[in-house]
Amino acid sequence: MAVEHYIGLMSGTSLDGVDAVLLSADSKGSVQALAHAYAPFDPSLKAELLALNSAGHNELQRAALAGSAVARSYAQATRTLLLSQRLAPREIRALGAHGQTVRHRPGEFDGVGFTLQLINAPLLAELSGISVVHDFRTRDLTIGGQGAPLVPAFHRAVFGRADADVAVLNVGGISNVSLLKADGASGGFDCGPGNCLMDGWVQRHQGTDYDAGGQWAAQGQILPSLLAALLAEPFFQQPPPRSTGRDLFHLQWLDDHLARHVPQARPVDVQATLLELSARCVADSLARFAPGSWQHLMVCGGGAFNGHLLQRLQVLLPRLIVSTTEAQGLPPMQVEGAAFAWLAMRWVRHLSGNLPAVTGASGERVLGSYTPA
Repeated sequence: MAVEHYIGLMSGTSLDGVDAVLLSADSKGSVQALAHAYAPFDPSLKAELLALNSAGHNELQRAALAGSAVARSYAQATRTLLLSQRLAPREIRALGAHGQTVRHRPGEFDGVGFTLQLINAPLLAELSGISVVHDFRTRDLTIGGQGAPLVPAFHRAVFGRADADVAVLNVGGISNVSLLKADGASGGFDCGPGNCLMDGWVQRHQGTDYDAGGQWAAQGQILPSLLAALLAEPFFQQPPPRSTGRDLFHLQWLDDHLARHVPQARPVDVQATLLELSARCVADSLARFAPGSWQHLMVCGGGAFNGHLLQRLQVLLPRLIVSTTEAQGLPPMQVEGAAFAWLAMRWVRHLSGNLPAVTGASGERVLGSYTPA
């Protein structure tokens, strides 16, 4: 089998836009990220996707239209990437398109629950001229899994080491950790809010999309009573397998705690507390659910650029080396896109993509649905 090329398309719970990553894969499954492109979401689409995380008027129609808008953004990122590499659509074996998560309720209601990632896959296939693998999470749910996180299998393939136990932390809107032991065993789970609360709070009070480098948070003081109340959320005591999303961690959740505990808090102090929450939920989860001889925490996602957050993680995890995945040859903003290109490759080759030890599923499965070009 000659080397094949795949593109992974990822838009996460931070709702900032689409990362497209070009991946090569040889006959043995060894992969290399070759290039990256980014397409920001239009502000009106971002606002609509955020609104669709909650029940609302005419949401079925709005969700369908938003799925088409997401497909157009994905197609734009794909075109930009192809042009930058002077590649034609026919040279790409498949796109791995995650879609935009607006609901994630595994195991609820009927014992299976549901997870919803908005993407009009047929439209994306028509616009790009490339076959699309999509809906990666649902199959795992049907056999008792959480449907997330799905990136640990890719992390194992790319970052796993035979001489050390290492962990990979993805900090998007929600943070999740992959646990990669030297003996080949793997684990992982969602930790809790990554950027979603910090981004929402800074947008409300500073009018910016994010707190660059955590500089605003670094100017504030942690509010102990608020932090304790936030950490008392039952999710943080729930053992893996577990996953979460904006269904739980949203600004109204924060506002309710503020009203009860620190109604007159300074906004900058709330931001400092939210950053500490994002760091603590990682450190506490590792201590409670994954004690071991971890030597290195490799950070990816948008949170990898929050210097203050990385400093807090290093203080809370003094025995680990905390660094970004850049040092391992894969830039932080390319990791998740590369993971979904890898999952598309796994679908094409009829190979499993989930890790039951991570998701809680009853077995390994080929993940995704396929829409041909």
